[in-house]
Amino acid sequence: MAPGHVAYGLRAQYGLHVTPDTVVAWERGRGVPGEQELTALAGVLWCSPAELIAAATTLREHRMARGLAPEELARRVGVAAGAYQKMEDEGRWRGTERQTATLAEVLGLGPRALITATGGDERLAELLRDAATTRWQAYVKPAVKMVPLPRRTLEFALQRLHTDYHARMAATSSWGASASTGDEGRAYLDEIAGHFWAAVGD
Repeated sequence: MAPGHVAYGLRAQYGLHVTPDTVVAWERGRGVPGEQELTALAGVLWCSPAELIAAATTLREHRMARGLAPEELARRVGVAAGAYQKMEDEGRWRGTERQTATLAEVLGLGPRALITATGGDERLAELLRDAATTRWQAYVKPAVKMVPLPRRTLEFALQRLHTDYHARMAATSSWGASASTGDEGRAYLDEIAGHFWAAVGD
């Protein structure tokens, strides 16, 4: 189908006035269709919304990929519709542990995707940096609250981050270490989340 055919289908079948240029912009990643447009686009192209989303990262994208309306997801998770919509708009989840577990189940999210979708990437990275640079044991409990993984798995990961970081810093202070060796420690902290997910096997 040419962009003009897609634009015509959106107009004729769904009453959406989308130009062929807009369709081209979507294809090339210069624009993003709204929720109504994405659903209609999937209808015109005879596919599911999930097939049009390369890699869902936000709550909205995961919900749309599952073909759920905001009100339906809110009901299934046990959150007021208005409160859910606000959290989705802000990109910051504030549900209870039980609601979070239900959210992950309904949307089919693993631990890493859940953290990203609920806006927790930076908070997790901050916690991991603190655990690596100070006493990791003090951060087990906060990690258990944040990441839906077994406590022993998190303990292992935090201890490994701490050991790896301090090994790099010990090399910095050893006799004859080059001036750039300290950069290894900083670079490790910059990529701390990636090291954590590798340690837990995700």
